[in-house]
Amino acid sequence: MPDQYRDDCPTAFNLARRDVLLGGLLIGGFAALPTLAAIAAPTSWSDQSAARFMEISSLLVPHRLKDEIGKRMGAAMGTLNPSLSEQIDGLLSIARQKNAGVVEDFFADVPEGPLKETALAIISAWYLGVVTDAPDAEVFAYEYALMYQPTRDVMTIPSYAISGPNRWTAEAPPLSSMPEF
Repeated sequence: MPDQYRDDCPTAFNLARRDVLLGGLLIGGFAALPTLAAIAAPTSWSDQSAARFMEISSLLVPHRLKDEIGKRMGAAMGTLNPSLSEQIDGLLSIARQKNAGVVEDFFADVPEGPLKETALAIISAWYLGVVTDAPDAEVFAYEYALMYQPTRDVMTIPSYAISGPNRWTAEAPPLSSMPEF
């Protein structure tokens, strides 16, 4: 009676379950390595960093700013600019020296270079709702972008949501009295 598990291949080409399992683990480990490095990387954008970003933002932009948008925006800017935290400290230091309450109190004293570029980038991000002008830029403040606010009552942002940002259904028309015949 022939052995149904008989294997005539040479031992160099013989695959054992352990070899297949070990190979699969190695391939999976190498495939997950970039993801693990990204997960294990420390996040340098903490709540304290977000609070400092909102503090300098409120000095640079004289409008009511949403904290949750500022937190995401600051984290994205920190990813693009690793020295953002030190630059925010520099801007806050200048503002505190001038006892600033608005941007006009200290902006003229900000030296040309990275500090001024950072201040302008923060202002631009709040007005445009994006941190870069790249075609694939992530939008942070779609309906809260400051450039949209003056025209909010007359202009609809091009979207599938015709009734307004984040509104996917049209508002029902108000009920009128039943016509009388």
